[in-house]
Order: sequence, then C-alpha cells, then structure tokens
Amino acid sequence: MIRTGFLLLSAAALFIVLQGCQKTDQEGSAKEPRFYSPDEFVMGADLSYVNQILDHGGTYRDSGKIKDPYRIFAGHGANVVRLRLFHTPRWTGEIYGEGTQPIYHHFEDVKIAIERARAEGMDVLLDFHYSDNWADPHKQNPPEAWESLDLETLRDSIYQYTFQTLEKLEEEGLMPEYVQTGNEINPGFVLPKGSRWDGNKENFVYLMNGAIQGVRDAARSSSVDPQIILHVAQPENVSNWFQGLKKAGLSDYDIIGFSYYYIWSEVPVEEVSKYVGSFRKNFGKKVMILETAYPWTTGYADDYNNISDTSKLHPDYPATPEGQKAYMQKLTQEVIDGGGQGVFYWEPAWITCNIKTQWGTGSAWEHHALFDFEGNTLPGMDYMTHSYSFEENK
Repeated sequence: MIRTGFLLLSAAALFIVLQGCQKTDQEGSAKEPRFYSPDEFVMGADLSYVNQILDHGGTYRDSGKIKDPYRIFAGHGANVVRLRLFHTPRWTGEIYGEGTQPIYHHFEDVKIAIERARAEGMDVLLDFHYSDNWADPHKQNPPEAWESLDLETLRDSIYQYTFQTLEKLEEEGLMPEYVQTGNEINPGFVLPKGSRWDGNKENFVYLMNGAIQGVRDAARSSSVDPQIILHVAQPENVSNWFQGLKKAGLSDYDIIGFSYYYIWSEVPVEEVSKYVGSFRKNFGKKVMILETAYPWTTGYADDYNNISDTSKLHPDYPATPEGQKAYMQKLTQEVIDGGGQGVFYWEPAWITCNIKTQWGTGSAWEHHALFDFEGNTLPGMDYMTHSYSFEENK
C-alpha cells in the first residue's frame, strides 16, 4: 500500500511537471518573434539621422553588445528604411563650424544609407523634401536654386531632379521600393507656386505631376517599380486634403501616407482603424502611417529641449519602456484592422551624442527613441515582431 501510494503520487507529480513544461513550451512558442515581409506589412523605421549620429559619437547596443544600427533594426523586424533627401543642404555641414565637414541628407549620404540598409536585407523609402531644409506643414520652401523660376521651368526642374536622382541610384543598383514626392505637404510644396490652397490647386497638381512623372520615367529602365506615396500630416487632415484632387488631375500615385503623432493629433489611437478604413474605401489607395512615435520616459539625456507634451499621453500607455511597446502594438494593430499596409517609426535611433541641428546639440527625441540613454535597445523595439491579427484586414 505504501509503495502503491508512492507510485501514484510520483505519477501525479510527473503529470504536473509535464503539464508545466508543456505550458512553458506553448507560451514560449507564442512569444517567438514574427518577421514580416514588406508585402505582408511594412514595419518601417526612419533612420535619416543614423549616419550623422555614428559620425559624431553615437553608439548602439543590442543585448549589451555594440552593433551596427542597421543590423539591429533588421534583427528586430524592420523591413523598410525611410530616408529624407534635401536638395542642397550645405548647412548640415556648416553647422559644425569651420573646416571640411560631411553634408547630410543629400545624395551621397542617402546613397550610403541605402547601401547599408540593403546589406541588411531591408527595402527603402526615399523621401524627397524638394527643399534645402525641412519641409512640413509649416514650411514648404523651394530650394534656393529654384526660387526665381517660372511655373513651367519649376516643373521641369522638379521632374529632372526627381528623374536624375533615381536614375543615379538605379545605376548603382539602389532604386528605392517606395518614393515620397514631398514631405507633409498639407499646404502644398515648393511654395508659393506649389500652394495647395487659395485657388491654386491646378498649379499644385501640375507641379506634383512633374515629380510623379520623374519617378515613373526613371522606373522604366529598372527592375524595381517604386510605389509613389503622397504624405500629409495627421489623419484628421487626410480626407479634406485629397477631396477634389482626382478631379483636378492628380491620381497617378499608389499610397496615401500620413503622420500620426499623439502630441498633435486629436484622433485617439482607438479610432485609427476607422480613419484608415475610410481612406481606403473613399480613395481606393493603399494607406500607411509614415511617421509616428511614443515616449518611453519623460526624462532627458542632455540639455537639448525635448519635443514632448505629457498632457497628451494616453492614460492606458504610460511613458515607460513597456508603455511605449504596448502603445506601438496597439497602433500597429489599428492600422492592420483598418486594412492599412504599414507603419513607420520616426527617428527611433535619434540618441544623444555630439550631433548638431539648428536648435541644439544632442537629441530632442531621445525620450521617443527605441534605445535608452546608453544606446541599448528597449522593449519597444520588438513591436515590429509582435504576432498581429490580420482577421479584420479586408
């Protein structure tokens, strides 16, 4: 009896252990990273600052080891790298003072970044700003070289610049898979001639079609056919912006892209899927978020004032490493549920170092980065390999 009872007890204990192992295995399997191809869903990262950061003392670590940032992003699920291109950004070198300094966000810098992204197996989105400096909803200044051009010559310059840039990349085997013809072009681009408003819609479309034609013509000799993206800031502005453009003659593009920042948008994250779905239905185009971010801390790593507004933080997603990850998972699932095609995180690698901008030295975005203040990857980096549900994606 004693031996029989011991055997029964041992068997029960073994069953419990086996059940526990099975549960652990199942949980471990569920937590395995899921890597997506761009055709499935674009997990994008804007890495435009990375070359400059590496040149000025920035260091990135993954699992405690110093690693190439392009490799880190590929290893954590990024499949497309977004890169901005300015026309003649001499100021990016001059800002460091006298002496010969590299110029950033111009053709050679972008070319290097594309080569490094491709070496890690990632596709590329090239973001033409059509300016020597930042283009956004508040400023869309043409390059200095184009300031005095008449409308027809300006269109030809836009066309030639777009075409020749892509043609040179094609010669190097670096044609990007996606091209933005303008950055956050809410008011238009190359203002004032390219203004979107004030009865100027036809001129805007005329100039934008020049940019689009430059992409299409450059692609004729390439095995890569870039998808063209039109990009405006904040989802609440998208429908009004695109209304009437088809009638005005603007239809030869592939993707509606928009920025979505918790700081500036009035659309709650829980409603993003509704907006994405309505854009797809009303305009018959693919939809992506081209810029977004969320903080992992409210702290500072340097004296450069952070771009932040803690009053806009979502109550369910605190500014913590886990809160950042949960928010990005929620936002990505919202885009998927609306039938969207991708999400790009804006400057997730902008860590503090000796990098200089027009407004400071270091980073105004380190609290939004996917790295901590020592350059180590944060949990939020892995939102790109989360196992998402595509059941609602119709």
